[in-house]
Amino acid sequence: MKLVSTLALAAVMTIGATTSALADAHMDESGVPGPEQDPYIWLEEARSEEALDWVRAENTRTLAALETDPRFEELKAEALAIFDSEDRIPFVSFRPDGLYNFWQDKDNPKGVLRRTTLESYQTDNPEWEVVLDIDALAAAEGKEWVYSGSSCLPPAQNKCMIALSDGGEDATIMREFDMATKSFVEDGFVIEEKSQGGVSWFDEDTLLVGRDFGEGTLTESEYPFTSRVWKRGTPLSEAKEIFRGEASDVWAGASILRDNTGTIHATTAFRGVSFHESEYFVLDPNTYEWIKLDIPKKASLYGIVDGHILVTTDVDWEVDGQTFPADSLIAMDLEEWKADPNGAAKTLVWAPGERQTKRGGAITGNSLFVTLLDNVVSKVLEFNYDGSAWVSREVPLPDNATIGIAASSNETDQIMYTVSDFLNPTTLYYTDGSADPAVLKTSPAYFDPAGMEVEQHEATSADGTKIPYFIVKPAGMEMNGETAVLMTGYGGFQIPRLPGYLGSTGKMWMVRGGAYVLANLRGGGEFGPGWHQTAIRENKQRTWDDFIAVGQDLVDRGFTSPEHLGIQGGSQGGLLVGTAFTQRPDLFGAAIVQIPLFDMLRYHLIGRGASWIGEYGDPRIPEQRAWIEGYSPYQKIVEGVDYPTPFLWASTADDRTHPAHARKGAARLKELGQPYYYYEDMTGGHSGGVDNEQRAKLQALQYIYLMQQLMD
Repeated sequence: MKLVSTLALAAVMTIGATTSALADAHMDESGVPGPEQDPYIWLEEARSEEALDWVRAENTRTLAALETDPRFEELKAEALAIFDSEDRIPFVSFRPDGLYNFWQDKDNPKGVLRRTTLESYQTDNPEWEVVLDIDALAAAEGKEWVYSGSSCLPPAQNKCMIALSDGGEDATIMREFDMATKSFVEDGFVIEEKSQGGVSWFDEDTLLVGRDFGEGTLTESEYPFTSRVWKRGTPLSEAKEIFRGEASDVWAGASILRDNTGTIHATTAFRGVSFHESEYFVLDPNTYEWIKLDIPKKASLYGIVDGHILVTTDVDWEVDGQTFPADSLIAMDLEEWKADPNGAAKTLVWAPGERQTKRGGAITGNSLFVTLLDNVVSKVLEFNYDGSAWVSREVPLPDNATIGIAASSNETDQIMYTVSDFLNPTTLYYTDGSADPAVLKTSPAYFDPAGMEVEQHEATSADGTKIPYFIVKPAGMEMNGETAVLMTGYGGFQIPRLPGYLGSTGKMWMVRGGAYVLANLRGGGEFGPGWHQTAIRENKQRTWDDFIAVGQDLVDRGFTSPEHLGIQGGSQGGLLVGTAFTQRPDLFGAAIVQIPLFDMLRYHLIGRGASWIGEYGDPRIPEQRAWIEGYSPYQKIVEGVDYPTPFLWASTADDRTHPAHARKGAARLKELGQPYYYYEDMTGGHSGGVDNEQRAKLQALQYIYLMQQLMD
């Protein structure tokens, strides 16, 4: 999606009056537990020998219990066949010299960047030209390189800065690459010191760089807050600083505002004063002073379309005698905005209806396309300015499906869409703008959906709010509470969880008799900014209440029973699962806690945790610590409670949530004699294994665990 963005990140009921000794212990003056209160802080050292010895011992114990299950090899083979499938859709991006795809399979576990022509791509067997072989590069340099994307110079996009991660960390190095010669540029731009942050191109000889420039250039969240202009042939250390935020920001940096032709219209900057709030600036080309934009902190620049610059807002915006509702799109004439960034007249492009929210978008050569969620069902609208007003039309695509924009062209009206649901493989639609989208490619079916059906229900949360959820189950399933159900959700950071092809879940779980539940929790983005903002900070417990309510509703309706109900989630979703099984241990029979946040009293000190204070609060502030102490799973693991046996897993290279969270949770369970499993992928990053073999192993371990806990 070619939209202007400040930064792409990746990066989330109590059990009576019982409290943990960890929570009750004397804290330092900031209220944050230290070594005297927390005996497992040493596990926060990701790669210390002591911590890695502990990890190896835990891995050995878990593998002995799960890998030896007679079903393990079959499940692993099923997962690997899906991940390595030659028939899966090779999703692409449009560039002037072809369609680019990054591909991993059994012969290329680390992957290859490759390209083809549109004509070839439209055939069943495209001819691919390898541009960069990550496996060969890693072998030559003795590194566990993971391809982390590229930043290319518009409009030709033949000069690119390639980002490489060692083992899957978020931090990367960057090297200049020539797409025409398919080689790294000799004596080109190179940043060999790994760091968060990125680069963008002013011109062929000039980069705008936001990186770790040494002492005093990273925020508390360990993201850059300065940007520099780097000229070819000069040391990066001599690059001129162009923008500086504050060390107290979550992140800050400058960016270049281009239209779809690659023309530069302005240099902009932002200060992320919290994870969800930013201040925006534009550089005055005459005075070279930064002008602060008079837009809400929960708003941002969206892109340039038809000679207008668009802004999106997550809150109601009262300006010039009019109110633009939250989640709307607002347009200003581009030339008028460049002349007077805060005085340009504003016009409504789109505002959401009830239970509607925009999800994503793309700008082609002539139009803006926006995907919407309408009661958790997708639509796509095309917007154009006809000279006097903004007009829109709905793009004809299948109903009752999840639709995404897979690729779009800057130069033409070519655009691709993905269409998916739980039981039908993802289909790729394409149009060049001259006709309605038509099917271009379809993913293979990985399981037989015959005899399965999808229903949508609502649970009532603790405060009376209705929480929708989907259940995928055998048709005519007896409501006797004996079906094994896997329930998942997210509920954070305004990220929606939507129906999508179940793939490996269908193959490895549902065909063996299991059911699947997806909960649409507050804190997520299924119903717009309000759905998110009503369940953050002091109200974060509402997310946990929603998830528990869905679990209770499944039991009350007879879909399942506690001994057959398992829950699963990763990152913020790992925190979700941690809160659920510690607050309602009687409700669940299994809990997969993936790459989680777990110790919320020290989360701001671990990984990138400080950046999420806007979502959860700051445990150093007594009032906010009180919110967090009420649910922090690590502190809620206490003596005298019979928890379901959880499976916690993490990744050594995860520099986002950090493996310490899962490690400490497992260590605390072990201390109390509670049964648990712990596994740590020692090569992958935040999302797990760096190659398909390891990903398949992780999947098989989890489904073996679920079967042992819920079915056997």
